[in-house]
Amino acid sequence: MLRFLAEPSSVNFGGKVHGGALMKWIDTAAYTCAAAWSGHYCVTVSVSHIQFRSPIKVGDLVELSARIAATGRSSMHIHVTVRAGDPRSRDLEQTTDCLIVFVAVDENGTPVPVTSFEPITTEQQRLARYALDLRRAHAELDSIKP
Repeated sequence: MLRFLAEPSSVNFGGKVHGGALMKWIDTAAYTCAAAWSGHYCVTVSVSHIQFRSPIKVGDLVELSARIAATGRSSMHIHVTVRAGDPRSRDLEQTTDCLIVFVAVDENGTPVPVTSFEPITTEQQRLARYALDLRRAHAELDSIKP
């Protein structure tokens, strides 16, 4: 989990945290999770279904949680949830979430196997189904890409 205050350097023209800054934070949180899981350097393969539910204001406490949703041979599907709110309050609301796929690689950039993730809880199983459904949907969409 990463926690910090949203700074003025991250503001967009509308006075809220820029979506690009938020995407960078999400990638950082997901990378940390993937590298810790695999024990290797990891590269981002895709970012899926990012949903910006509500804006983050400068000065908000931002909390990013990243967790393994599913694994392949060398890939890891990481679900990232972003919550934010007034740092004087304990009431943080979910602002964003997405699924990012990373691949673990060796020093030559060659994919390496990762430990398999076995979902146990109902929540983990639901998240694994979501990740695998998105993977199937992307494969179907790839087949019709121009």
